[in-house]
Order: sequence, then structure tokens, then C-alpha cells
Amino acid sequence: MFFRWLKHYMPRSLYGRAALILILPVVLLQVVVSFVLVSRHFEGVTEQMTFATSREVMLVLEAMEVSDTYPDALPTVLETLDISVSHPEALATEDTRLWYDFSGIIMTRDFKKLLPGVQAVELVDDSKVVLNMAAASGPLVVEFDRKRVSASNSHQLFVNMLVFGALLTFVAYLYLRNQLRPIKRLAVAAEAFGRGHSLPYSPRGAIEVRAAGNAFLDMRARIERQIEQRTLMLSGVSHDLRTPLTRFKLGLSLLEDEDREPLEKDVEEMQRMLDAFLDFARGVYADESEDTDPTALVENLVNSYTRSGADVTLNEPAGAGEIPLRPASVRRAVDNLIGNAIRYGTRAEVSVEITEKYVRIRVEDDGPGIAPERYEEALKPFARLEPGRNQNKGMGVGLGLSIAADVARAHGGILRLGESTKLGGLRADLVLGR
Repeated sequence: MFFRWLKHYMPRSLYGRAALILILPVVLLQVVVSFVLVSRHFEGVTEQMTFATSREVMLVLEAMEVSDTYPDALPTVLETLDISVSHPEALATEDTRLWYDFSGIIMTRDFKKLLPGVQAVELVDDSKVVLNMAAASGPLVVEFDRKRVSASNSHQLFVNMLVFGALLTFVAYLYLRNQLRPIKRLAVAAEAFGRGHSLPYSPRGAIEVRAAGNAFLDMRARIERQIEQRTLMLSGVSHDLRTPLTRFKLGLSLLEDEDREPLEKDVEEMQRMLDAFLDFARGVYADESEDTDPTALVENLVNSYTRSGADVTLNEPAGAGEIPLRPASVRRAVDNLIGNAIRYGTRAEVSVEITEKYVRIRVEDDGPGIAPERYEEALKPFARLEPGRNQNKGMGVGLGLSIAADVARAHGGILRLGESTKLGGLRADLVLGR
């Protein structure tokens, strides 16, 4: 349970996790070393130096007691030990120290333990120590240099640890970024190829990354060859099938009107089905990506339907700009969505929304719609939902929504189906990633 909870707060990217693996041990090592050093080394050194200084203060007190017999004893001891004494009217009763002075805690504790007359220890700065003592001769203030009771420049070790730790972490960060860069380039190339773009890529980095890069290049080459072979095959099939259909049309033109019209409808239906099959088999990689204005593309389609007498309107677009698209594929997908809306309804509304992350083309109709539980089935190739759609408006081959979904996936997006709250029919959102 703890690891599941911790998982939500861990970095999700490989780069972030590698950086955490690198930095966390360094920080923990510095914390442990600093704690051990402070608790053992500096504390022990401070205790020893405080003990020695306490002995010197006791020597000053003894010299003051015999000052009447030996007048030169006290000045000699004070000059030799570099300690100054004074007799104030009142002594301080509270210990003072700087908030970051951790060694001052040890000094204050030891001075009070070793010198019973100490009432307060004043550590007002890092240069002097002031002892407020109650001596036999009255209130006494003893002042001496701070260096005598604590290690000098003790902070330098911590500064060196922080500076060199940060420097080595930065060097490791640069090396880590250099090692992860080939993985990111491979991910970008794979994602671009999934969207139909073939970016230049050459394997680099460690042996394992190079192996993965070479495998990706081999896979991409095989897929491109397969697409090329399929395109050539479809071109041949299209040519071979259109020729007999043309002969059928010519032969039917010689028949009487009464016998010709039903047969011509069958031939037109065959022609339409053949075009739909070829569009689906051709896929979305037949055209190259180029900067395209989605609003202008949709507006041209809507105008074409309007000129043919269809009730199709384009709402005010939200956003503007050109983005990299496969215009022929997107046009085919939007054409299929508008065609379905007109076929199964009486009117359709189209809207375009362009943001920094995606482009959404929405087509709504007032037809019977599709039941929510059949949305997934409707996106499958050759799926016909006759019970939920009006066949009197025309009958498709079940590829319109499937082609639109393939176009959306090729552009890093998705085709979403739902109920139109405005017209009451089907709402189809063609979302294209940027």
C-alpha cells in the first residue's frame, strides 16, 4: 500500500526518474555524513576545547584569590592566557547565542557543568565568549576569544560538501541528459511515424539504444514497403475494375430506358462501393503532410454541399491558423461525416475549433442517431447499423466512420461520437492533434 501511494508522487518520465535515482543518494549521503560529523567530530572537539578553557578560567580565579599575597600573579596570568576580567554591578541571567550556532549549545552546557559559578554564557557573535560568574570577590565577567573553545572554520567542510556535491551532480546531470537524448529522439521518431511522418533518424547512444533504433528503422522500412506495394496493387485493381464497369455503362446505354435504368443504378452502386473500398484500402498515407487551414478546408466542403442543395451550415470558427495536416485525408474524413449527416438527417451543422493542442471539427445532424452502446461497433470497418439509421436516405458500405477514425488516429487524435444536444441526432467530433 505504501508503494502504491508513493507511486503517485514519483516522476513519470524516464528522465525524471533517472535524475531522482542520481540525486537522491547524493543528498542522503551528504545528510548522513553531516550528521555523523557534527554529532561526533565537532561535538567532541568542542567539549575538549571547552574543558581546556575551563581549566584556564579556574587558573584565573585562583590567581585572583592570591592576588593580595602575589600582586603580579593575576596580571601575568591574564596576559599569558589572553583573558580579560571585569567586575560589573549586575550579571546577565540568560544565555544568548545566534540561532545557527549549534556548537554554542555544547559550550554553554559544559561551562556551566565545569564552572559552578557560571550563571549565563553570552555568545553574541562568532568572535568572543562572555562568562557571567558569581565569584568570591563579587560579580565577575570573564571574556576571551571564541577560537579557544570551538574549531575554527568548521563551516568550510559543509561548504565544500555542498559545492562539490552540486558540481558533481551537475556533471552527472549533463552526462545523464546526453545518455537519454537518443531514447527521446527514438520516441519522437516513432511517434511521428505513427502519425504518418517519416523523420530522419540515425541510431546513437548506448548499445541497447542503438539496437532498439536499428529495430525501429527495419520496422519502418518494412511498413513503408508494404504501404507502397499495397498502393501499387490498389492502382492496378482500380484500373482493372473500372474498365469493365465502363464497358457495362456503354452496353447499357444501348438498351431501352425501361430496362436500362435499374441496371445503371446497380452499376453506379458498384462504382460507389468500389470507390469506398479503394479509399479505405488506400489509407491516410497517400498524401504528404503540409500546412493547411482547417477552417478553409471545411468551408470549401460546406460550400460544395450547399451548392448541391443540402442543408449544411458552418458555425463561426473558434481560433485560426495553419497546422500540418494531410489535407486530402482530412477532407475525405470530413466529407464522410457530412455525407452521413445528410444521408440520415435533414440538416447538418459543422463547427471548427482550433487551439494550441488540438483541432476539433464537429458535425451534428438531426437524424435518428446511434445508440451509445453501439458507438464502438459503428467505428469498425464494414459495420452497418441499419436498425439505428434510416435506410430510406441511402445505404452506405460501412466505411465512412472507420475512415474518419483512421484519419484522426494518423493525426494523433480521435473520433468521438455522441448525442447532439443542439439538433438531437448524432454528434461526431474529429479531433486532430497538433
